[in-house]
Amino acid sequence: MASSFVCFTLLLISIHTADGFLEYMVERCKFNSTELKDMEYIYSHYYNKIEYIRFSSSVGKYVGVTEFGENLAKHWNNDTEELNSTRSKIVTYCLNNIDIHDRAILAKSVQPRVRIKSKTPLSGQHPAMLVCSVYDFFPTKIKVSWLRDGQEVYSDVTSTEVMPNGDWYYQTHSHLEYKPRSGEKISCVVEHVSLSEPLITDWDPSSDKSTSESTTLIAFGASILTLGLILLLVGYFFYRWKAGGQTRTHTQRPVNSTSYQSC
Repeated sequence: MASSFVCFTLLLISIHTADGFLEYMVERCKFNSTELKDMEYIYSHYYNKIEYIRFSSSVGKYVGVTEFGENLAKHWNNDTEELNSTRSKIVTYCLNNIDIHDRAILAKSVQPRVRIKSKTPLSGQHPAMLVCSVYDFFPTKIKVSWLRDGQEVYSDVTSTEVMPNGDWYYQTHSHLEYKPRSGEKISCVVEHVSLSEPLITDWDPSSDKSTSESTTLIAFGASILTLGLILLLVGYFFYRWKAGGQTRTHTQRPVNSTSYQSC
């Protein structure tokens, strides 16, 4: 399973009709793998949208967020049976949910396709732009990052929202603005639930060159074809004009003259 963050949430809501305020409890499971050491179970109580007490398996006890929550945490932490029951939720609640997630999501996940291309020419000291396009993946949660000579890049990086392809799959695009350095290695890193490890794609400047050359050749070929069609049409009309001139002949009928002799 990839190292992308996964969280399951169970929301329980109860409403106090007397004053109209809202109280609800939230259970969350955070994990990067199916190992218990990588999981965290969090149980929180909210009143009027304010969290006032929380249990975290990484802490092992209730912690008050507000003054009322602090007093309540002391009481709940003294209840050994209740505290142990809450601690066991990381197995009884989280572990079972991970298994459901693996069956329902991982079995249907689709690995992404990755392509890197330059958006502007690399020249002088002017910043260049690289685009890492990620296509045809499912589900939607994905992380795209950049490496320069093995070091993750945090600045001058912008990304689009995850967008539907229209065929049940998704796409996203990440842009890296940078100043070219000779001999450097730039890579796009994609992390997704369908991948057992991050997918690293190195940028190959020659691929952009070949693409540019192919585009130039296609444009040149199209120009030659257009010129050929124009010459063909000119020749055709010239032929029709000459043929028409030869068929249009003007003939004169002879005039018979009759002599009359007077008697």
